[in-house]
Amino acid sequence: MAEQEEDFSSLPLPDRFQHKIWKVRKAAYEDGAKQFEITPDEHDPAFRPFLQEPSLWKGAVADSNVAAQQDGIAALCAFLKFGGREGCTRTRGHTLTSLVEKGLSSTRAATKQSALEAILLYIELDTPAPVIEDLLPALSNKQPKVVAATLAALTAIYHNYGCKTVDPKSVLKALPKAFGHADKNVRAEATNLAVEFYRWLREAMKPMFWNDLKPTQQTEMEASFEKIKSEPAPKQERFLRSQQAAMSRAPPPGAAGAAEEEDELEAEGVEIDAFDLAEPQDVLSKVAPDFHEQLASAKWKERKDALEALYVILNVPRIKDGDFGEIARCLGPKCMKDANIAVVTQAAQCIEVLAKGMRKPFGRYRSIVMGPIMERLKEKKASVSDALGAALDQVFAATSLSDCLEETLEFLKHKNPQVKEGTMKFLIRCLKTTREAPAKPEVASIAEAAKKLLSESVEGLRSGGAEVLGTVMKIMGERAMGPYLEGLDDIRKTKIKEYFDTAEVKAKDKPKPPPAAAPRAAAPAAAPRKVVAKKPATKKPAPAPSPYAQEALAPQPTARSIPGSKLGAPKTSGLAAPGAGLKAPMKRTLAGPGGAAPPALSSPRRPVSQAPPPEEEAPAPPRLGLGGRGLAGRPLAAKAPALAPPASQSISPPPSSGLTALERAELEELRLDKDRLLRQSDDLRQERSRLNSEVQELKNQNAQLIEDHTRDVLSIKAKETQLVRARSDCEAAEAMCGQLRREMERLKRALTSAERVNSPPALSPGRDGSTDEAGIYRDTGMYSGTQENARAGYGHRARMSLNSALSEEKENTVDAMTAQYGRGKLSPELGRNGRNSAASGSGGRNSPAPAYQSRIRDTSTESARPEGNGQGVESWKRAAEVTSALKAKIEQMKARQGISRP
Repeated sequence: MAEQEEDFSSLPLPDRFQHKIWKVRKAAYEDGAKQFEITPDEHDPAFRPFLQEPSLWKGAVADSNVAAQQDGIAALCAFLKFGGREGCTRTRGHTLTSLVEKGLSSTRAATKQSALEAILLYIELDTPAPVIEDLLPALSNKQPKVVAATLAALTAIYHNYGCKTVDPKSVLKALPKAFGHADKNVRAEATNLAVEFYRWLREAMKPMFWNDLKPTQQTEMEASFEKIKSEPAPKQERFLRSQQAAMSRAPPPGAAGAAEEEDELEAEGVEIDAFDLAEPQDVLSKVAPDFHEQLASAKWKERKDALEALYVILNVPRIKDGDFGEIARCLGPKCMKDANIAVVTQAAQCIEVLAKGMRKPFGRYRSIVMGPIMERLKEKKASVSDALGAALDQVFAATSLSDCLEETLEFLKHKNPQVKEGTMKFLIRCLKTTREAPAKPEVASIAEAAKKLLSESVEGLRSGGAEVLGTVMKIMGERAMGPYLEGLDDIRKTKIKEYFDTAEVKAKDKPKPPPAAAPRAAAPAAAPRKVVAKKPATKKPAPAPSPYAQEALAPQPTARSIPGSKLGAPKTSGLAAPGAGLKAPMKRTLAGPGGAAPPALSSPRRPVSQAPPPEEEAPAPPRLGLGGRGLAGRPLAAKAPALAPPASQSISPPPSSGLTALERAELEELRLDKDRLLRQSDDLRQERSRLNSEVQELKNQNAQLIEDHTRDVLSIKAKETQLVRARSDCEAAEAMCGQLRREMERLKRALTSAERVNSPPALSPGRDGSTDEAGIYRDTGMYSGTQENARAGYGHRARMSLNSALSEEKENTVDAMTAQYGRGKLSPELGRNGRNSAASGSGGRNSPAPAYQSRIRDTSTESARPEGNGQGVESWKRAAEVTSALKAKIEQMKARQGISRP
């Protein structure tokens, strides 16, 4: 065995990696790890065989013997650690799948740890995306232990490298499937991974998968999240090789470096949110086709329902860019002027989610919605104002402080205190959340508006103005805000200082102005140098003015300063003037603007006499300094006018006309142009403000007209509805009147029949010889004296009461009377009367009269009266009973029909 082992050790390492005996392979793995550890660099020849044949590592990672596999994965870790990026990229495709399926799910803890370390090294050496891409298919493996091990590896990856280095989008999308797995270990590992995501992403992770979880799982996750909410923000524990190299090249820790690191940390906390993780969704296609018709409905409930449906569509993490102009116009100018606050609140929520989902592209709709929202800040109800404020915050987040500042400052001048207070609070929130410091003109306008708030009568507005100034001071610094606080009393300054101490802002005015001032100082310095270099010939006239001004004893410094100047051309020109006659005309032509030609020719001779003017050497060099060397010190140009008047006698015109006059003219021209442009800008800004105010006023008028028109339309519709109801009521009343009229006719006919039934027995014995009629037919011949009058009065009363009564059916009346009095008593008389009337050919109501008249003629008047009186009283009682029965029957019918008694 020993000889065989020696033979095996003599084999090349790659051959031993593939040997059929596991002990040989195990020894080869151990030897390989040792060789990799002692290599000086990643280019050592020990790595070459494994780079040329990377499939060797596939067998080592997936070795059938668990002991050999443990050493094989350890050797791979050593190879990756010391082999560098090339070893990572060449072997990654051969080993990752085996590491996941065989290494992570191994029963040996050391094998699991080595496999996880290898995966982390693959990420460290290159980029994490390819590794995550190879790990995700393992989440669909049939073996639950492989899925659970993969989830544990992903948890370790995000714990070490963080969610900024490793993109969590693809893993978050696969989480719901892991939460729905049948194996409890897989679900437990999915919970651990979700908790790790929550440490880095917080609430931004929920829109990606939260709705796909079961309610019980959501409850469990919330309980797990509560435990880590109090923990500090996590930090990246392992860094990529590229990050390590950048950190090694970083400057040593200092004030500037620390500030930059703080800015980077702040940026890291802001970059990861739901918007960055989500995929854009097309929501325009999901908007209902009749959305605008529903929004124009006269019923507020329908308008609110339309906005609620739109809110559900727009409430997504990220919205795909599109043409949302029509929707923005509906939500802004239209819905913000709705009379119903529920519609206004829902519209504000729709604007909030739309701006939140679109971010930067929503900036083009800012001018459409921002003004109407601020105008609606007059609402005092807290729920409405909160919704409007949230919408404004999202609009600001989609734009910038510069975009919103002008309109915000305009609404700070609003006459409504509620609008002014809401706008002030919005401005404070903008200053606290902006990441870009305002420019100097913007700071001036903000400070001016805030100082006006300090003099308001409402305490809330005064405190708000102080908070605005304190927040701006926190951004710009106390020194920069000092000039804007001049003129304020100590009490207000103290209040501003308190807000300055407590304000928390995200923007800081970085020291950009000092670096910007240095180039500005350098630029003028460079410009004069160019001018000096360009005009050495223009400097040549300097000798000419010096003799020209010798009469005033001032040219001596000019001649002395020329050799001492930095320009070599004037020095040579001064020496060559006496010898060369051709150069004199050049001097004449050049000296033309400064002086005459003869002095130019004599200028070389005059420098010899330099003894007399030393007294004036002191004043002379400053003049030449302005003409020659003053170009390098451009800021001294302001002193030139002060020195020019004394030199204007004879000396200053030539040097100033040579260099500074042109530049001063150009500078003055540029200043005039700048002033003109500034005035034009101010005029245009004022014109724009005026036009904006006119547009806003026209919009308000248009909205008022629309509101009036809507109110009129609603009023007309209400009147039409009332008219239709009145018509229907009228028709029903007419139908009821017709029915009552028919009932009255039937009652009259029933009454007539009743009278016909009752009149013969009551009147037959009481007839006398008179021709007048009596009884219920208003016949007055039955009784004499007082009895006749009483009978006539009773007949009248009974007739009136019966005629005014209502009944349902004629049969009921007749049956009642028949049952009470009996038909047999009256039938013979009625039959006789009927026959007589038929025989006589007379009809109608008075048909029984002839029979009674013939009977009355046979009897005497005096004997008939007592008999008639007794029978008349009996008939009167019978008629009264009939009347009472009829009244009772009529009342019963009225009660059944629901007719109230008058």
